[in-house]
Amino acid sequence: MQTAIYYGLATFLTLFSFLKDKNKTKLSLRKAWKSFVNILPQLLGMISVIGIIIAYLSPQTISNLIGGSSGWLGVLSAAIVGSITLIPAFVAFPMAAILLENGAGYMQLSAFASTLTMVGLITLPLEIKFFGRKFALLRNILAFVFAFIVAFVIGRVVG
Repeated sequence: MQTAIYYGLATFLTLFSFLKDKNKTKLSLRKAWKSFVNILPQLLGMISVIGIIIAYLSPQTISNLIGGSSGWLGVLSAAIVGSITLIPAFVAFPMAAILLENGAGYMQLSAFASTLTMVGLITLPLEIKFFGRKFALLRNILAFVFAFIVAFVIGRVVG
């Protein structure tokens, strides 16, 4: 339902913009289309790589790597797997719940979910292209480090 509301709002605002200034709206839509066409090949490449990775990393395999007794090695493994795998948050959190039911640890899952949603090794080339090498690398490194801080806090609170 939330998606329908967003699409409705976007349509309404686009129509409002079109009524206010047709030329600016047409120019904006042309620029948006051009940006989409420029990003499309890399986006399709990312989606293909993600599909291949997900096909090889089943939830059972991941839960074996990040079991509750794996400690900081499991946290590191989870952070690495999460950094490589790109899944949207609305999929990541239910997946984390399934992994928890299959014996994964809270610390490991917090590192996994944090890196899954914040670190993007697969998207790094695209991020470098649009934001620059220094910023993209710094953002990803800080997000990776932050995942360990989150894991530590979750381990103290829950563990």
